[in-house]
Amino acid sequence: MYRTPDWAGQFSDLVIAESTRHGGVSPAPYHSLNVGWSTEDDPSNTAENRRRLLEALGFEPSQLASSHQVHGNEVLAVESPGRYDGFDALITRQAGILLAVSVADCVPVLVYDAATKAVAAIHAGWRGTVAGIVAKTLQRMQSEFGTNPADCYAFIGTCIDECSFEVNADVADHFAGEFKRWDSALGKFFIDLKQANKAQLLSAGLAEAQIAVSTYSTVTHNADYFSHRKEKGLTGRFVGVIGVTLIQ
Repeated sequence: MYRTPDWAGQFSDLVIAESTRHGGVSPAPYHSLNVGWSTEDDPSNTAENRRRLLEALGFEPSQLASSHQVHGNEVLAVESPGRYDGFDALITRQAGILLAVSVADCVPVLVYDAATKAVAAIHAGWRGTVAGIVAKTLQRMQSEFGTNPADCYAFIGTCIDECSFEVNADVADHFAGEFKRWDSALGKFFIDLKQANKAQLLSAGLAEAQIAVSTYSTVTHNADYFSHRKEKGLTGRFVGVIGVTLIQ
Protein backbone atom coordinates (compact mmCIF):
# COMPACT_ATOMS: atom_id res chain seq x y z
CA MET A 1 0.00 0.00 0.00
CA TYR A 2 2.84 2.44 0.73
CA ARG A 3 6.61 2.79 1.11
CA THR A 4 8.70 5.01 3.38
CA PRO A 5 12.31 6.33 3.16
CA ASP A 6 15.01 4.56 5.14
CA TRP A 7 15.66 7.48 7.48
CA ALA A 8 12.02 7.77 8.63
CA GLY A 9 12.22 5.21 11.43
CA GLN A 10 14.35 7.40 13.68
CA PHE A 11 11.51 9.91 14.15
CA SER A 12 8.71 8.37 16.19
CA ASP A 13 6.17 11.17 15.70
CA LEU A 14 6.71 11.56 11.95
CA VAL A 15 4.45 10.02 9.32
CA ILE A 16 5.92 10.00 5.84
CA ALA A 17 4.90 7.72 2.99
CA GLU A 18 4.47 7.29 -0.72
CA SER A 19 1.45 5.27 -1.73
CA THR A 20 1.51 2.57 -4.39
CA ARG A 21 -1.34 1.42 -6.62
CA HIS A 22 -2.14 -1.59 -4.41
CA GLY A 23 -4.79 -2.09 -1.74
CA GLY A 24 -7.72 -0.08 -3.03
CA VAL A 25 -11.16 -0.57 -4.55
CA SER A 26 -10.89 1.15 -7.94
CA PRO A 27 -11.42 -0.94 -11.09
CA ALA A 28 -9.14 -0.88 -14.14
CA PRO A 29 -7.63 1.30 -15.48
CA TYR A 30 -7.44 2.98 -12.05
CA HIS A 31 -6.71 -0.25 -10.22
CA SER A 32 -6.61 -0.21 -7.40
CA LEU A 33 -5.45 2.43 -4.90
CA ASN A 34 -6.21 5.51 -6.97
CA VAL A 35 -6.14 8.36 -4.43
CA GLY A 36 -6.22 11.26 -6.89
CA TRP A 37 -8.76 14.06 -7.08
CA SER A 38 -8.69 14.70 -10.83
CA THR A 39 -9.40 11.45 -12.64
CA GLU A 40 -12.56 9.97 -14.16
CA ASP A 41 -12.67 7.29 -11.47
CA ASP A 42 -15.80 7.23 -9.30
CA PRO A 43 -15.25 9.77 -6.47
CA SER A 44 -16.60 7.25 -3.97
CA ASN A 45 -13.77 4.91 -4.93
CA THR A 46 -11.04 7.51 -4.52
CA ALA A 47 -12.52 8.66 -1.20
CA GLU A 48 -12.51 5.08 0.08
CA ASN A 49 -8.96 4.61 -1.16
CA ARG A 50 -7.77 7.72 0.65
CA ARG A 51 -9.58 6.58 3.78
CA ARG A 52 -7.82 3.21 3.65
CA LEU A 53 -4.41 4.78 3.13
CA LEU A 54 -4.87 7.34 5.89
CA GLU A 55 -6.18 4.72 8.30
CA ALA A 56 -3.07 2.65 7.68
CA LEU A 57 -0.98 5.73 8.51
CA GLY A 58 -2.92 6.62 11.65
CA PHE A 59 -4.75 9.64 10.21
CA GLU A 60 -8.33 10.45 9.21
CA PRO A 61 -9.52 12.11 5.99
CA SER A 62 -10.50 15.19 7.99
CA GLN A 63 -6.79 15.71 8.80
CA LEU A 64 -5.64 15.84 5.17
CA ALA A 65 -4.42 18.97 3.39
CA SER A 66 -3.99 18.97 -0.38
CA SER A 67 -4.21 21.34 -3.32
CA HIS A 68 -5.30 21.33 -6.93
CA GLN A 69 -1.83 21.48 -8.49
CA VAL A 70 -1.06 23.65 -11.52
CA HIS A 71 2.59 22.79 -12.32
CA GLY A 72 3.74 26.09 -10.86
CA ASN A 73 5.95 26.99 -7.92
CA GLU A 74 3.57 28.59 -5.45
CA VAL A 75 3.93 27.54 -1.80
CA LEU A 76 1.11 27.54 0.76
CA ALA A 77 1.68 27.65 4.52
CA VAL A 78 -1.13 25.40 5.77
CA GLU A 79 -2.79 26.16 9.09
CA SER A 80 -5.75 23.82 8.80
CA PRO A 81 -6.68 20.72 6.78
CA GLY A 82 -8.65 21.11 3.57
CA ARG A 83 -8.55 21.17 -0.19
CA TYR A 84 -6.81 24.22 -1.66
CA ASP A 85 -6.25 25.45 -5.21
CA GLY A 86 -3.27 26.66 -7.21
CA PHE A 87 -0.39 25.50 -5.03
CA ASP A 88 2.26 22.90 -5.84
CA ALA A 89 3.96 22.91 -2.43
CA LEU A 90 2.45 22.81 1.04
CA ILE A 91 4.25 23.49 4.31
CA THR A 92 3.11 23.38 7.94
CA ARG A 93 4.31 23.18 11.51
CA GLN A 94 0.89 22.17 12.80
CA ALA A 95 0.86 18.68 14.29
CA GLY A 96 -2.07 16.53 13.25
CA ILE A 97 -2.16 17.74 9.64
CA LEU A 98 -1.09 15.38 6.89
CA LEU A 99 0.13 17.17 3.77
CA ALA A 100 -0.37 15.42 0.42
CA VAL A 101 0.81 15.89 -3.15
CA SER A 102 -0.71 13.88 -5.98
CA VAL A 103 1.51 12.47 -8.74
CA ALA A 104 1.62 10.10 -11.70
CA ASP A 105 5.09 10.85 -13.21
CA CYS A 106 6.11 14.14 -11.58
CA VAL A 107 8.40 14.10 -8.54
CA PRO A 108 7.00 14.10 -5.01
CA VAL A 109 9.55 15.68 -2.65
CA LEU A 110 8.87 15.40 1.08
CA VAL A 111 10.90 17.37 3.64
CA TYR A 112 11.08 17.11 7.43
CA ASP A 113 12.76 19.68 9.68
CA ALA A 114 13.86 17.60 12.67
CA ALA A 115 14.51 20.72 14.80
CA THR A 116 11.25 22.63 14.38
CA LYS A 117 9.10 19.67 13.24
CA ALA A 118 7.97 21.59 10.18
CA VAL A 119 7.16 19.54 7.09
CA ALA A 120 6.77 20.12 3.37
CA ALA A 121 5.12 18.23 0.53
CA ILE A 122 6.23 19.34 -2.93
CA HIS A 123 4.95 18.46 -6.39
CA ALA A 124 7.86 18.95 -8.82
CA GLY A 125 7.08 18.32 -12.45
CA TRP A 126 9.55 19.52 -15.05
CA ARG A 127 8.06 23.00 -15.00
CA GLY A 128 8.15 23.20 -11.21
CA THR A 129 11.69 21.85 -11.18
CA VAL A 130 12.84 24.49 -13.66
CA ALA A 131 11.03 27.14 -11.60
CA GLY A 132 12.98 26.06 -8.51
CA ILE A 133 10.01 24.93 -6.45
CA VAL A 134 12.15 22.85 -4.06
CA ALA A 135 14.53 25.73 -3.39
CA LYS A 136 11.61 28.14 -3.00
CA THR A 137 9.89 25.82 -0.52
CA LEU A 138 13.03 25.58 1.63
CA GLN A 139 13.32 29.38 1.60
CA ARG A 140 9.69 29.68 2.66
CA MET A 141 10.25 27.20 5.51
CA GLN A 142 13.18 29.32 6.66
CA SER A 143 11.12 32.51 6.69
CA GLU A 144 7.97 30.96 8.20
CA PHE A 145 9.44 28.54 10.73
CA GLY A 146 13.12 29.41 11.11
CA THR A 147 14.12 26.20 9.41
CA ASN A 148 17.83 25.47 9.05
CA PRO A 149 18.25 23.22 5.99
CA ALA A 150 21.06 21.38 7.79
CA ASP A 151 18.40 20.01 10.17
CA CYS A 152 16.22 18.73 7.32
CA TYR A 153 15.69 15.27 5.89
CA ALA A 154 14.23 14.78 2.45
CA PHE A 155 12.70 12.05 0.33
CA ILE A 156 12.69 12.34 -3.45
CA GLY A 157 9.92 9.96 -4.39
CA THR A 158 9.03 7.77 -7.33
CA CYS A 159 8.61 9.52 -10.68
CA ILE A 160 9.41 9.07 -14.34
CA ASP A 161 13.10 8.18 -14.38
CA GLU A 162 15.80 9.48 -16.69
CA CYS A 163 15.67 6.36 -18.85
CA SER A 164 12.00 7.06 -19.66
CA PHE A 165 11.64 10.86 -19.64
CA GLU A 166 12.18 11.48 -23.33
CA VAL A 167 11.76 15.12 -24.41
CA ASN A 168 12.49 17.50 -27.24
CA ALA A 169 14.78 20.51 -27.11
CA ASP A 170 11.93 22.84 -26.07
CA VAL A 171 11.96 21.13 -22.67
CA ALA A 172 15.61 20.07 -22.50
CA ASP A 173 16.85 23.61 -23.09
CA HIS A 174 15.54 24.57 -19.64
CA PHE A 175 17.87 22.10 -17.90
CA ALA A 176 21.60 22.28 -17.13
CA GLY A 177 23.79 19.80 -18.94
CA GLU A 178 24.30 17.49 -15.97
CA PHE A 179 20.57 16.76 -15.85
CA LYS A 180 20.04 15.83 -19.50
CA ARG A 181 21.36 13.27 -21.97
CA TRP A 182 21.21 13.38 -25.74
CA ASP A 183 20.37 10.15 -27.53
CA SER A 184 21.55 10.56 -31.12
CA ALA A 185 19.87 7.33 -32.29
CA LEU A 186 16.45 8.54 -31.14
CA GLY A 187 17.05 12.21 -31.72
CA LYS A 188 15.74 12.96 -28.22
CA PHE A 189 16.92 14.25 -24.88
CA PHE A 190 16.38 12.40 -21.60
CA ILE A 191 15.92 14.39 -18.37
CA ASP A 192 16.84 13.31 -14.83
CA LEU A 193 14.25 14.99 -12.61
CA LYS A 194 15.41 13.20 -9.46
CA GLN A 195 18.94 14.55 -9.74
CA ALA A 196 17.75 18.03 -10.70
CA ASN A 197 15.66 18.23 -7.54
CA LYS A 198 18.36 16.66 -5.40
CA ALA A 199 20.71 19.41 -6.58
CA GLN A 200 18.25 22.01 -5.29
CA LEU A 201 18.15 20.31 -1.89
CA LEU A 202 21.94 20.18 -1.71
CA SER A 203 22.29 23.81 -2.78
CA ALA A 204 19.80 24.80 -0.09
CA GLY A 205 22.05 23.22 2.55
CA LEU A 206 20.74 19.70 3.16
CA ALA A 207 23.34 17.03 3.84
CA GLU A 208 23.52 14.37 1.15
CA ALA A 209 23.31 11.65 3.82
CA GLN A 210 19.91 13.07 4.82
CA ILE A 211 18.41 12.79 1.35
CA ALA A 212 16.78 9.52 0.26
CA VAL A 213 15.93 8.93 -3.39
CA SER A 214 13.38 6.38 -4.53
CA THR A 215 14.84 3.56 -6.60
CA TYR A 216 11.50 3.06 -8.35
CA SER A 217 10.16 4.48 -11.61
CA THR A 218 6.54 5.11 -12.53
CA VAL A 219 7.23 3.77 -16.03
CA THR A 220 9.47 0.75 -15.44
CA HIS A 221 7.64 -0.18 -12.23
CA ASN A 222 4.18 0.56 -13.63
CA ALA A 223 2.75 -2.51 -11.89
CA ASP A 224 3.30 -0.67 -8.59
CA TYR A 225 2.86 3.01 -9.56
CA PHE A 226 0.58 5.02 -11.82
CA SER A 227 2.21 6.61 -14.88
CA HIS A 228 0.42 9.24 -16.95
CA ARG A 229 2.89 8.80 -19.81
CA LYS A 230 3.07 5.01 -19.80
CA GLU A 231 -0.73 4.64 -19.57
CA LYS A 232 -1.42 7.48 -22.04
CA GLY A 233 -3.31 9.59 -19.53
CA LEU A 234 -5.84 6.95 -18.55
CA THR A 235 -4.61 6.13 -15.07
CA GLY A 236 -4.90 6.95 -11.37
CA ARG A 237 -2.75 8.97 -9.01
CA PHE A 238 -0.62 8.10 -6.00
CA VAL A 239 0.40 10.51 -3.26
CA GLY A 240 3.35 11.56 -1.21
CA VAL A 241 2.24 12.43 2.32
CA ILE A 242 3.99 13.83 5.39
CA GLY A 243 2.90 15.05 8.81
CA VAL A 244 3.64 14.99 12.51
CA THR A 245 1.25 13.16 14.79
CA LEU A 246 -0.58 14.85 17.64
CA ILE A 247 0.78 14.13 21.11
CA GLN A 248 -1.41 11.48 22.71
